[in-house]
Amino acid sequence: MATLLHIDSSVSPDGASTSRAVTQAFRAAWEEQHPDGTVVYRDLDANPVPHITSDAHTAGFAAPDSHTPGQAEAFAARLKLIEEVENADAILIGAPMYNFSIPSTLKAWLDNIVLIGRTAMAEDAKTKGTPVTVVASRGGSYAPGTPREGFEYVQNYLEAVLRDMLGLDVEFIVPELTMAPHNPAMADLVPVFEASRDKALGDAASQAKKIAARLAA
Repeated sequence: MATLLHIDSSVSPDGASTSRAVTQAFRAAWEEQHPDGTVVYRDLDANPVPHITSDAHTAGFAAPDSHTPGQAEAFAARLKLIEEVENADAILIGAPMYNFSIPSTLKAWLDNIVLIGRTAMAEDAKTKGTPVTVVASRGGSYAPGTPREGFEYVQNYLEAVLRDMLGLDVEFIVPELTMAPHNPAMADLVPVFEASRDKALGDAASQAKKIAARLAA
C-alpha cells in the first residue's frame, strides 16, 4: 500500500494553526483512500531534526568506509531522513510563512535531505516525480498584484528546491490572511480569510484524492 510522508513545521499547536488544519484535511482524505496504507509523520516543531553540520555534510561526499566516527553518526541521522523521502509515494508539507520565509526547522530538514548525486541533481534519483503537496499558509497576502508581492519567498524558494533540485512534482495550497482573526487592524478581512481557509481545506481533500487515484492507476 501507498506511503505518505507528512511534515508539519508550524510552531502553533493543533487548533491554532491553519497549516496544520489543512495538512490534516489532506491526511484524512488520504487515509480514507488508503485505510491500510502507511503514514510517516514528522512534527518539526515538537521534534526538530539536527541542523546540517560539517560532519553530516562532508560525509555525503565520502565513501562510507572512510567516514570518521563523527561523520558516521551524523550521516546515519541524515540518511534516515533521506530514506523516508525515497520510500514515500507522496509527500505533504506544512510550510507557514515566518518573517517572509519558511520555519528554520523546515529549512534544516531540507538541508538534510538534499544530497547532490542522490536526491538532488541525479537522473536516477528515487525521489524524482514524487507528488508533493505544500500548504504554504501566511498571515497576510503576497499574491501577484498585492503590495507585498515582492516579499513572497516561500513558494519561490520551495519551487527551486523541491522541483528544480529534487525533481519532485509540486503543488501548492495557499491559505492567506491567517492573522486577520487576531489582528484588529485586519478585522474587515476576516471573511476573506475564512473563504481562503475553507477553499484550502477543500483543495487539500481534493488533492489527496487526486494523488491517490493517480497512484492507483
